[in-house]
Amino acid sequence: MTSAATRPAGPDDLWSVDEHLEDILSTVRPLEPIELQLLDAQGCVLVEDVTVPVSLPPFDNSSMDGYAVRVADIAGAGEEFPAVLEVVGDVAAGAADPVRVGPGQAARIMTGAPLPPGAETVVPVEWTDGGLGEGPVSGMRSRTLAPQGAEGQVCVYRSAAARAHVRARGSDVKAGDLALEAGTVLGPPQLALLAAIGRGTVRVRPRPRVVVLSTGSELVQPGEELGPGQIHDSNSFALTAAARDAGAIAYRVGAVADDAETLRSTIEDQLIRADLLVTTGGVSVGAYDVVKEALSYAADADEAGSGVEFRRLAMQPGKPQGFGSIGPDHTPLLALPGNPVSSYVSFELFVRPAIRTLSGLKDIHRPRARAELTADEALRSPRGRRQFLRGVHAGGKVSPVGGAGSHLIAALARANALIVVPEDVESVEPGTEVEVVLLG
Repeated sequence: MTSAATRPAGPDDLWSVDEHLEDILSTVRPLEPIELQLLDAQGCVLVEDVTVPVSLPPFDNSSMDGYAVRVADIAGAGEEFPAVLEVVGDVAAGAADPVRVGPGQAARIMTGAPLPPGAETVVPVEWTDGGLGEGPVSGMRSRTLAPQGAEGQVCVYRSAAARAHVRARGSDVKAGDLALEAGTVLGPPQLALLAAIGRGTVRVRPRPRVVVLSTGSELVQPGEELGPGQIHDSNSFALTAAARDAGAIAYRVGAVADDAETLRSTIEDQLIRADLLVTTGGVSVGAYDVVKEALSYAADADEAGSGVEFRRLAMQPGKPQGFGSIGPDHTPLLALPGNPVSSYVSFELFVRPAIRTLSGLKDIHRPRARAELTADEALRSPRGRRQFLRGVHAGGKVSPVGGAGSHLIAALARANALIVVPEDVESVEPGTEVEVVLLG
C-alpha cells in the first residue's frame, strides 16, 4: 500500500487537514470478512444478511406462572363463586410432551412452557388459590417442597379471554424474516438474536488489531520512579485506550528508546499482530527524531510499494505527521507527534477514522455540532492553521478549557469536545457560533 495522494512538496509546503485525511482514507481498506464465533464477533460489522430459520418463539407459550385452562371453564368466575378445576399435571419450560387439558381441567404451567393441547388461555397463579383452598395466593409452592401441587383441585377467581397471557408462535419474528442486515454492528442484543435463531457463528469484518508504540528515551513506565529529565509515558496509554474505544483490538508496546535500530526491530516484531501501526513521537525536525530516521530506512529496505511519508500539516496542534505502509503486507502506519495533546488530537482526526474504515463501519468520524462560544476573551488562532482547542460542551454552548499548549494533559482530561477554528480565522469573539467535535 502506498500513499495515494503523495505529491511533490517543497520544504515550506503544508498539507491541509482534509488532504492528509483523504490520503489516509483513500488507501486504507476494510479488512477481509471472516467467520467468527458469536462472542468473538462482538463489536464487528456483519457482512451478510441473516434470515430467520425458525420462528420465535417456536411454539405458543405462557408468559406467566399460572394455570392453562379452557375459556368456557372459567367464564363468570369470581371470588364468591370461583371455578373449581381438576389439576391434571405440570407443564414446565422445556416440556417435550405436555399433558392434555380437557373440560373442567387445568394444568399448572410455568413461564415459557408450551401451551398444552386443549388449553386456550392462561390464568396467573395470583388469580387462584394455588390449590391450597385458602383464597388467592401470591405464588406457587416449589415443586420440590410440594410435589402434590401438580394434582388435586384449584379455585380460579377471575375469568380470562382466549389466548390471554400466551405468547404466540412467531410473535417476535417469523421464519424467513430478515433478522439482521449486512452492515449491522453486533452488540449484545444482536448477538442475543443470533443465538436465539440458532446461529453459532457469523460472517463479519474482524475488529482491527492496532499496535501502539511510543518513542523517547525520556519515557518511564507509570509506577516507576522518575530520574533526572524523565517523564512518565502517557501517550501509549491514551492512544491504546482510544483505539479500543474506536472498536479495535489494541496492543500497547512499552516506550522505545531513541535508537533507530531498536525501533526498526520492535516494529518488525509487531507486524505479525498488526492491521495498523501507530507511533507517537520522533516525527519533527530534531536530531533525536528517531521515527523519521527508522522509517525512512524502512521505506528504502521494505518490499516494493511500501513507504512512510513525513509531512507538515496546516493545523495546531499536530503539525508534524507521517503516513504510509511498512512490511511485506504493506501494513498501514500512522506516525503521530509526541506532545500529548498533539498526539491525541491527531488520533481523533486521523487514526480513529482509519480504524473504523478497517472495521467496515459507515460512521467513521466523531459527531460534530454547532455551539455558542462562552469565554472571557476572544480566542486567538494563527492564520493559515486549523486550530483544535479543548472545550467543555453542554446545552448548546462550549467553553475553552486550558490553553493552546500541546502538553496540557490535565485540560485534555476535562474536555469533552474540540473547538474548531478554521484556517482563515484569527480571532473568535465570545458569543460566536463555532463548530465542535464531540468526544465520547
